[in-house]
Amino acid sequence: MATEYLPATPTVQVDDERVRVTEWRIPKGGATSWHRHEMPYVVVPIQGGKLKIATANGDVAAEMVAGQAYSRPLGVEHDVINDDDHDIVFIEVEVKG
Repeated sequence: MATEYLPATPTVQVDDERVRVTEWRIPKGGATSWHRHEMPYVVVPIQGGKLKIATANGDVAAEMVAGQAYSRPLGVEHDVINDDDHDIVFIEVEVKG
């Protein structure tokens, strides 16, 4: 039986010909849901915390540190799960074309 998580809340702040910028809020006990990134992207954590990243190869523990950006290539498939006792907030910048 699959675990039910509270939904993460995405808020698109910019969507133009170059980038899409989205603020993500993952509540305690929440998740983004399984998805595949169609563009390379940069993540800038605002309020960090402990994450569980569900992948096709199993779960991986990760920590988001506020202010410490990282990037990933297109094609990444995962579900990002808040494994901490508080909300996690980050900005995702997807790079188009």
